[in-house]
Amino acid sequence: MYNLRLSAEQLEFRDTVRDFATREIKPVALKAERLDVADRSLLMTQIDEASQMGLRTLALSEDLGGAGADGLTCCIVTEELATGDADIATILSETSRLGHLLFDRSMTDAQRDAFLPKFLASDRFHLALAHREAGSDTRLGVNYHRPVANDETIKTVAAKSSNGDWIVNGVKTCVANAPVAALFVVTVTVSGQEGTSLLLVPADASGVTVKTHKSPWQHGCAGDVTFKESRVPAGNLLGGDALALLTGVESAQSQLQAIALGIGRAAHEAAIEYAQLRIQGGRPLIRHQAIATKLADVAIRLDTARSAVWQAAWAADHPEAFADRSLADLPLHAMAQVYCSEAIARVAKDSAEVFGAMGVMRDMPLQKYIHDARVCAHSGDGNSDLRLRIAEAIAGYRRPANAARALAGE
Repeated sequence: MYNLRLSAEQLEFRDTVRDFATREIKPVALKAERLDVADRSLLMTQIDEASQMGLRTLALSEDLGGAGADGLTCCIVTEELATGDADIATILSETSRLGHLLFDRSMTDAQRDAFLPKFLASDRFHLALAHREAGSDTRLGVNYHRPVANDETIKTVAAKSSNGDWIVNGVKTCVANAPVAALFVVTVTVSGQEGTSLLLVPADASGVTVKTHKSPWQHGCAGDVTFKESRVPAGNLLGGDALALLTGVESAQSQLQAIALGIGRAAHEAAIEYAQLRIQGGRPLIRHQAIATKLADVAIRLDTARSAVWQAAWAADHPEAFADRSLADLPLHAMAQVYCSEAIARVAKDSAEVFGAMGVMRDMPLQKYIHDARVCAHSGDGNSDLRLRIAEAIAGYRRPANAARALAGE
């Protein structure tokens, strides 16, 4: 049964990370020189400190050296990190969820022995999934009436060399965590085989180059990754169904939605603090009816969005709830993302309005929160694609299996 009462362990996680975000992240993240969205450097010191707390390996099972946190706990931690800085939350959540999918579910024993010690030993051993092909457009709305062959969009090729190693050639674009990743999980077409495969490619492999994106319209960091005659050991090919791992990535999307929650909560808390301090007409702003009701509306949207995200996270960990029809067979993660991203954009805007004209000044944190909230609405393939997936689930319609759309997060 879905239970909103957090366990003692979850409460401890929440309070510990909340204290860390308040003491160590916010004072640095909100410095005036870092509020310019066009020139925002990564807070690597704070990312390293969070890693030392175990947040990089949060979802990894305890048997392998992680915390063994479930999806809901990961959402709670991610929200707390995002109240301090969305970039830190994005980088750590990406590594955490990929770490669980790789080491706990997908790797062979030999692969785990090769990479797990390095992953545990280095605070800067981050992970990245490289699947989007340069020049391709896998947005559902664009391709809805244009079926694409399963192997048409995977142009990155892995071919066997004379000594058995893989030689990889291709370009992946918009790869989250690319500038900080030590290991890439790359979707490839294996020469002579049909379908899509996944290959583990270390960032220091020969012929691997990363071009960092400078766009302010992203959280964390991203870049284009080029593989030019990159040589990878034969044992680095992941076994099983490659798309199963990508489906697992999709089911863990609630962590990304929790980032939006953290941004919205930070904006709301800043607005409450200001409304309690600012005196207008002989009394604090918060005692004026218009401001009080605006803050109340923000609280309603935040709590409703959190309920949607938490339910989606819980459902991903309990597929039996769909099997016995306790939950409707709908893409809850997509529904949560659409609602949450749009609600948080309104939360940030209304919170900024409490500050009046100061809310949009460059040296005030509210303009940062507004910008960060708008990024959430355009993450992944955007809410338009998600609405099409929800509509299909409602109608009971399913297009033919397609690698391009599967890789887009369907």
